[in-house]
Amino acid sequence: MPTMLPSAPAELHLAEITEANRPAQLPLVTAIAGILSTSPQVTHLLVRGSLASGTADRLSDVDFVVGVKDAFLSAFVDALDDLMTVAAGALFPGWRDTIVADLGGLGFVYLVPHDGKLQQVDLYVAPASTIAHLRRKVATAALLDREPEPVAESVAGAAAFVAEQAARRRSCTDLLIEHLVLIVLLHKRIQRGQRFVAYAEWHRLHTATKDLIKTALAPSSGFWGWYQMREEIAVTPIGRACLADLDAAITSAAVPDAGDLPIALDRVLRLTTRACPSALDGLRDALSAYRTYLELV
Repeated sequence: MPTMLPSAPAELHLAEITEANRPAQLPLVTAIAGILSTSPQVTHLLVRGSLASGTADRLSDVDFVVGVKDAFLSAFVDALDDLMTVAAGALFPGWRDTIVADLGGLGFVYLVPHDGKLQQVDLYVAPASTIAHLRRKVATAALLDREPEPVAESVAGAAAFVAEQAARRRSCTDLLIEHLVLIVLLHKRIQRGQRFVAYAEWHRLHTATKDLIKTALAPSSGFWGWYQMREEIAVTPIGRACLADLDAAITSAAVPDAGDLPIALDRVLRLTTRACPSALDGLRDALSAYRTYLELV
């Protein structure tokens, strides 16, 4: 049974983006805003990107800035995956976004089924104390404003939490979800004919494959990036098979087409099953749904 998304509470101000161009994503924007605004710790909800500027098309992602009281930032982030998977129906835990610009917070990307396809929902979670600065940097449309009283100790604690999370080592599950999100992004780039962006994100996908192999098979590696891959990894049959998969990835076309993406998905799932099968724990049903949605693209 599909998840029933709630309607938006009256305190949300949706008129600005509705009047901009009434995007096809408006029902999802309304539902996600309604879910997030139920938390009394959320101080701001801002829409940014093409939805804020009125230039969204049917492929545009839903892009929020979520301001959270500084003292409650860590608790909110800890609960965010449960909130988005249970209340919003996201297929997977959020990918810790490494592409988004540093604006004093943490970016997360969720894949949410909506209107027969997977919709990308980007949440940039930021301490409330940074929102004024963020608004000067990024064009946004405000859906919710609850101005909190800043507390110096909480501001310092929130900044330390953001820095700690940004530096946190990613797990095999994190890296697998990164692949799944990037494949959805690549579908959009290919459909839009954005060849240069597709090239960049294809390379990022290959880098995520390298990181997944190193995290699974050489977690204590002292070498940066791509250095010493063969020396560290090719010492076991599993390692050699993983390097063969990586070699197949990096020698594929520099700019992918739609037919390359199912191959890349099969490759990473095969590699994960071989090198770190526990990364798939709890995700198998979601992966089946994910494949079905990709076939509908």
